[in-house]
Amino acid sequence: MSIKVGDKLPDATFMEMTADGPAPVGTADVFGGKTVALFAVPGAFTPTCSAKHLPGFVEKLDELKGKGVDDVVCTSVNDVFVMGAWGKSASADGKVRMLADGNGTFAKALGLEMDGSGFGMGQRSQRYSMIVKDGVVSELNVEQGGEFKVSSADYMLGQL
Repeated sequence: MSIKVGDKLPDATFMEMTADGPAPVGTADVFGGKTVALFAVPGAFTPTCSAKHLPGFVEKLDELKGKGVDDVVCTSVNDVFVMGAWGKSASADGKVRMLADGNGTFAKALGLEMDGSGFGMGQRSQRYSMIVKDGVVSELNVEQGGEFKVSSADYMLGQL
């Protein structure tokens, strides 16, 4: 069963690249006491994720913040080094927090994991976005199949 609107996010620990190297960060620290635009992608540096998903949130950052979003967070089942490098290459540094869910524990706890073994990717996260207010899901947008519609920054702006 997957998470739904009104549910509190499960406790999880991500890894985030910092100036001092990889550092653990928990859901309470990321989502507590603020409004967060969270989006998840199946993989860093993959075509749709790199060409549309992450760039859309970087481009729309000011509009999202203007509508009450405190932070924009991207997560993927990739390691912290990949997420850090992807953030730098996409000009997301200092704009979008790039949180590695390296073992997929957050995706699985949400019930939003997927099996990408057919593409040689193993267990991954589904593509989705959500608005989280003080750790509670207020909007949830899960893509079907390989689509990219309801998890975009533009779609989220319409929800705020």
